[in-house]
Amino acid sequence: MKLIARDIPPRSVWTLEQAGVHPLLAQLYAARGVQSTEELDDGLARLIPPSALKGTQAAAILLADAIAANLRLCIVADYDCDGATACVVALRGLRLLGARQVSYIVPDRVVDGYGLTAPISQRVKSSGADMLITVDNGIASFEGVAAAKALGLQVLVTDHHLPASRDGRIELPDADVIVNPNQPGCTFESKSIAGVGVMFYVLLALRAELRQRGVFDAASQPKLDTLLPLVALGTVADVVKLDANNRRLVAQGLKRVRTLAMPPGVAALFVAAGRSAPVATTFDFGFALGPRINAAGRLSDMTLGIECLLTDDPARADELAKMLDGINRDRRVIEGDMREQAFAIAESLFDEDEEPPPAICVFDPDFHEGVVGIVASRIKDKLHRPTFVFAASGAPGKEHELKGSGRSIPGFHLRDALDLVAKRYPGVLLRFGGHAMAAGCTIAEEHFDDFEHGLNEVAQEWLDASTLTRRLDTDGPLKPEFRRVELVDVLHKEVWGQGFAAPTFSEEVEVVSQRLVGEKHLALKLKHQGQPVDGMWFGRTEPLPARVKLAFRLDADAWNGVRRVRFLVEAAEL
Repeated sequence: MKLIARDIPPRSVWTLEQAGVHPLLAQLYAARGVQSTEELDDGLARLIPPSALKGTQAAAILLADAIAANLRLCIVADYDCDGATACVVALRGLRLLGARQVSYIVPDRVVDGYGLTAPISQRVKSSGADMLITVDNGIASFEGVAAAKALGLQVLVTDHHLPASRDGRIELPDADVIVNPNQPGCTFESKSIAGVGVMFYVLLALRAELRQRGVFDAASQPKLDTLLPLVALGTVADVVKLDANNRRLVAQGLKRVRTLAMPPGVAALFVAAGRSAPVATTFDFGFALGPRINAAGRLSDMTLGIECLLTDDPARADELAKMLDGINRDRRVIEGDMREQAFAIAESLFDEDEEPPPAICVFDPDFHEGVVGIVASRIKDKLHRPTFVFAASGAPGKEHELKGSGRSIPGFHLRDALDLVAKRYPGVLLRFGGHAMAAGCTIAEEHFDDFEHGLNEVAQEWLDASTLTRRLDTDGPLKPEFRRVELVDVLHKEVWGQGFAAPTFSEEVEVVSQRLVGEKHLALKLKHQGQPVDGMWFGRTEPLPARVKLAFRLDADAWNGVRRVRFLVEAAEL
């Protein structure tokens, strides 16, 4: 592991400090590209206007007409946390804005697969709907959109995934309206907005359209900011880049959660996860609430997650949150067993004294389709290689198909790699889609070896020694005056996440003593610049040398009622 200190532009630090930003935060923000306090202004007025997102005005007109005509609307969701929160934002928001007949359908991961398919469009039509609205999916659903249109449904696609391309040309489904920042001709700056964010923007545009039609005025219009805790949860859980606009959405959601202004389901999930809402952080969204929502889509039915976030009954929310917590516990057990098996298969692909192959592909007939993505992420983290993990499809009549989920490393665009494999090996990839760092695909079991060969071929060409060297960007040494409990609290309140990493410091320290805790964690007594400080390295069992360069995050623990700073170790340069 190579620990690399980020560049800290001194002029940006000076500018931020002069504007009143704390010196430590000024250093951290400058290292992440922030140049002025305007970028740190998280007020709603600073959001990019909805008019900048292509399709929002057309979507607003389509929806306003539908509400006026009392049409029946049906949301087609996705089975992850972004899709679930986007569905609930759509349902709650449309009802707030006057829609009286709004329902939803969420695909089954095993039976339906991903996205809007022709059978789902038929189910929407059979439900009596007049308009089909996708959230967090649909941009590559050509057959599903065509089927919906043929059935006489109006179709609004809201999505954030990359559109499909053929022979270098972007292809879009024939929907009535498409809202997606990644469609051709869209100049919206926040290309990384999550699916729930896209739907929130559609609602903002719809409210403006209804205001213009005289349905209500600025004083009487419904308050959509009640949806922001859901927008924040879905945004963080989907691990999208936290650019300035996404940080504003998340910050606004966190502010409301901390004042307990949130849907009962979100509050119940905090309780079920053992987390405290008044001091909520992005970590809570990403590692406590998000996984409990996602577990429903992985092992059961995402309807549970949607209903938990949708209900206004605290008792019902509490019941559903406990069910989600139980499903998440089951997910952990399944994932643990599968992870060990997958690690063994992955490590059998190369000898102990060899480097791993450029890409890792793993399959076992006993793997559970719902957790292949998590396991792929674990293998990717351990071996630092693009990784795909496959499971047999459980869909009726498709037992010969394998569904794979992939995770990548910086410098290797996974969806583009799949696109190249599809071109070089026609017929191997039945379906695929995704982003740079995460993607999914379906192949026939007989083509597993062809896929593995093709992905390794692309990885061999695209990856070099520098890309394959495991590295961790850090914020360099921590000044002793910043090693204070109150600064730990200040850092925890800020919005950190993908593309705006939480502060991680690095420097050489003295290891005074070390012992194993619970047989799998390393408890440390350290000397940091001559001063004693406790440390903890979760998941580490191997001892450290007497002097070592560590990467660590600031945390605080309590002993006899006294809070003290401790270092949570992330990595060591050995």
